[in-house]
Amino acid sequence: MIRPRRSVLYLPASNAKAVAKARTLAADVLVLDLEDAVAPENKPEARAAAVAAIAEGGFGRREVVIRVNAFGTEWAEADLAAAAAAGPDAILVPKVSTIGDVRAYDAAISAAPAHTRLWIMVETCALMPRLDEVAALAGSTRLAAFAMGTNDLAKEMRAQLKPGRAPFLPILTQTVCAARAHGLLVFDGVSNEFRDMAVVRAECEQGLEFGFDGKCLIHPDQVEPCNAVFTPSAADVTRAQAVVDAFALPENQGKGAIRVEGKMAELLHLEQARHLLAIAAAIG
Repeated sequence: MIRPRRSVLYLPASNAKAVAKARTLAADVLVLDLEDAVAPENKPEARAAAVAAIAEGGFGRREVVIRVNAFGTEWAEADLAAAAAAGPDAILVPKVSTIGDVRAYDAAISAAPAHTRLWIMVETCALMPRLDEVAALAGSTRLAAFAMGTNDLAKEMRAQLKPGRAPFLPILTQTVCAARAHGLLVFDGVSNEFRDMAVVRAECEQGLEFGFDGKCLIHPDQVEPCNAVFTPSAADVTRAQAVVDAFALPENQGKGAIRVEGKMAELLHLEQARHLLAIAAAIG
């Protein structure tokens, strides 16, 4: 289903005010977090709150996702069972390193409604050489998306997250390629800056350049610049429509490459144009 997923906002499920406010925000995806954003003593409360929030609804066109705690923690089993029963749009799972991890998570949510997808965090060094084979599980499991976890990766790598994110550029490219090869959505990691929106916007622009569908966010103020970057511009829409219209002309039927507004356009550009127009229409 073509729909905008420009902004993926994490919020602690235990914070009732934050969840209520999220219903009014322009974020495309809301992640009710039971993991990093919730202190250990509050995790049972957060789990119940996430389930209650989904039952209450009121999120409009926004997709709602529950991020659970990882296998190996004392909360994982209860989190996964509760999330599956709640039936969100997706369940986001952390600390994935192997094909076995994905299959185990998929099995743990087998009772979830058919529409509930499995999203996984890309945040362990062990996952890097296995990205393609893990992405290939989209054909046999609920797996539907990768979400970068650059903070956790930085910790494992002992790398520094600085403007430009130089140590992570190969990883970002590899993750996007694996996702695209197997039809997955893919989201850039969070920006830890939530005061200087110019910094946030620059990182969003970098993510767009790499081919991400959108970006994970940690603060409501990051939503507006993120949406602005990942929304096709009027010029992009005009150009895409021109490509689609040109290929539809009788004289261009069966051609693999044509000239549109003085530039070469091939069938791959036609596919890109149709996708951009679909996203723009979904944004409305």
